[in-house]
Amino acid sequence: MTLTTRTLDVLATFRPGPHRRQTLLQIAQECGLPMTTCHRIVHDLLDWGALERTDDGYLHVGLRLWEIGALAPRGNALRDLALPVLEDLYVATRENVQLAVREELEAVFVERLTGDRAVPVMTQVGARFPLPSTGVGRALLAFAPADVQDAALAQPVRRWTDDTTTDPSAIRALLAETRRTKVAISRREVTANAASVAAPVFGIRNEVVAAVSVVFDADNGPPINAMVPVVVAASRSISRALGAAMDGLDMRKAVASGAPPS
Repeated sequence: MTLTTRTLDVLATFRPGPHRRQTLLQIAQECGLPMTTCHRIVHDLLDWGALERTDDGYLHVGLRLWEIGALAPRGNALRDLALPVLEDLYVATRENVQLAVREELEAVFVERLTGDRAVPVMTQVGARFPLPSTGVGRALLAFAPADVQDAALAQPVRRWTDDTTTDPSAIRALLAETRRTKVAISRREVTANAASVAAPVFGIRNEVVAAVSVVFDADNGPPINAMVPVVVAASRSISRALGAAMDGLDMRKAVASGAPPS
């Protein structure tokens, strides 16, 4: 194992929730490194600014690492284009609004808008969730390559609640329905009192690049059928914004080169 790999393993121990801040011992135990090796790596990361230390001795991700992460185009560039639409969707529903992208077999949440009265959810910006059970996860998985779907369903699907669909054949049927309707629905499958309606966001080559969803109270929230058209409208608006941004980029390149855009 190279020093670079060990360093990345140290950074990978930081996750949303209890692992947002850790002690040196916790990091060493989490990534299986000797304390001396972990101490040396953490010292270098502190010097560089990738990690920072609180007054009580805990370590957390540093501002410099956040600055670099903010350059990731699939996260922040997409978020910037989608945010006006997400804000409109939140104003229209007053429910949890989420935007996620696929990273291998997980959905990574790049934006979430919520209000004080919205149903509590487990997700937050930067969090990862397995694809098969959430609304955005199913919207992403339904349009993923066949080998990705096979890999996601080859491993046991976590049972979050009594209503979680875990049978691979049943999930494949749900994914087929999502491909047909371009809508994914998850009801009480991650938290017992929440429902989710999600729709895929398409790029300029008709590939799915993200998914948008609204999560609301399964018992006292709006009917699912009422949420479908507003979520689909939001996904189409974001898709159009992506297309317009790429058209503008092609035009600027053409002007710079003196050639017509392709």
